[in-house]
Amino acid sequence: MFIARVFQPIRMASASVLQRLNQRTKEAENIISELKGQIENLRQSAAISISKPEEDRLRIENEELKKDIETLKVQLILAEASNGVRQIPLPTKKGREMSGSANDSGKDPEEPKVKVEPKEKPSKGEKKKDQANTSEAEPKAKKGKPEKKAAAPTNENVDVSRLDFRVGKIVKVEKHPDADTLYLEQVDVGEGKTRTVVSGLVKHITLEEMQDKVAVFMCNLKPAKMRGVLSEAMIMCASTPEKVEILNVPKGAAIGDKVFAEGYTGEPDAMLNPKKKVWEAVKPDLRVSKNKVATYKGAALKIEGKGEITSPSLADVAIQ
Repeated sequence: MFIARVFQPIRMASASVLQRLNQRTKEAENIISELKGQIENLRQSAAISISKPEEDRLRIENEELKKDIETLKVQLILAEASNGVRQIPLPTKKGREMSGSANDSGKDPEEPKVKVEPKEKPSKGEKKKDQANTSEAEPKAKKGKPEKKAAAPTNENVDVSRLDFRVGKIVKVEKHPDADTLYLEQVDVGEGKTRTVVSGLVKHITLEEMQDKVAVFMCNLKPAKMRGVLSEAMIMCASTPEKVEILNVPKGAAIGDKVFAEGYTGEPDAMLNPKKKVWEAVKPDLRVSKNKVATYKGAALKIEGKGEITSPSLADVAIQ
């Protein structure tokens, strides 16, 4: 009895201690769980702070690459157009919708029915008569001599005189609706009507600078479609990979004035034949001199009695 009374308080004390230990264990587990959560949050925030600058850098590089690709596309179109390669416009949204609706119907368009009338067989007498008429007509045709067509005079020299350079004024300019790097210009070159010109100058020259600009245009390239718009001439520029400038005309130059190289007096072609590659042969020798004068094989490009064609600031560069 005495022993039971002694050990009863000890058992009660042990139970109380165990209860407190269990409670503290749970509290410790909760604290550890919270610490783990905080550590994970810190890791995620650190990863975000590290990756965000990298993401921004990649986004900027991506935008620059898009611009470079668009510029290369324009250069390719210009090169193909000057070589006479036909440009096929992309289908419009309306055209795609019409095409889609036709395909969705699942029916092939009906072909128009043509009624064929049976031919009457000629009689034996008519056959003999036709054969006689044919045999009589053949000798007469052989006796007649074919008329010779007068050959049009041509300039066979492959030099700058084959190119029709004229002074023109941009009377209206706007962005191309389907290409961010192209301008659409309406140009007066002294013909009583304007020509449409497509130029890839958006990255180099502002819209305000283009408006009412008086410049030199090559007017006898074969017209070619560029992104669905027919371009009928080409504006001449001093050019490097980084910078492009429109060539300046001398003071007093009038719309329609002819531009020629001293010493090259041939007549320009009415329209250059892309197969003969005249422009490709002449182009490498068109350059701006160290004195900023536009030249062909060292001979200055000029307007009779008015002065030379020049570059605003670029020197010793190509003209295109």
